[in-house]
Amino acid sequence: MPLQTLCVFCASAMGAQPEYREAAESLGHALAERRIGLVYGGARVGLMGAVADTAMRHGGTVVGVIPRVLVDREVSNHGLTELHVVDTMHTRKALMAERADAFLILPGGYGTFEEMFEILTWQSIGLHTKPVCLLNVRGFYDGLLAFLDTCVHEGVLRPAARANLLVAQTVETALQMLADGVGQVDAERVATVNGGPHL
Repeated sequence: MPLQTLCVFCASAMGAQPEYREAAESLGHALAERRIGLVYGGARVGLMGAVADTAMRHGGTVVGVIPRVLVDREVSNHGLTELHVVDTMHTRKALMAERADAFLILPGGYGTFEEMFEILTWQSIGLHTKPVCLLNVRGFYDGLLAFLDTCVHEGVLRPAARANLLVAQTVETALQMLADGVGQVDAERVATVNGGPHL
């Protein structure tokens, strides 16, 4: 099954390093070029806006999902293929997850982390088997990855759940890993509720 729609989690700020914006724009261009639809958080600011606007400029299909509480704060992007204004953050994540075949995480803050960990939790308890990848631009996520390895070492995170988080250094590698992973995430490696308490 091909990768048709990608959900992207990332910051509503540009960040301190130009490489973050460059990666976001490169991703938007690559998605449009490959005719892979984008579903994201619906803002027109920060890295979120950079991915979406670049995809739109190059003829891509972009679906935004934003909760009412963030419409003014994150400045919703009305120049998209579709924009859904929803009532809650949970509805936002559920709709993005429903529309996507895979997930890619760019640099971000609390909101990005929360989205990433919830989608990983859903994967770990068997609610989905869609691939999830970190785009580790400029080593942004090195500290987080080391912490996750510590969690495995300390016995609170299953090695299988840790292994299911893909990591890429470039947009091209990330898209290839996700395309290869669609329909291929090993259900035997996904921790289930009956398999134990740690995810």
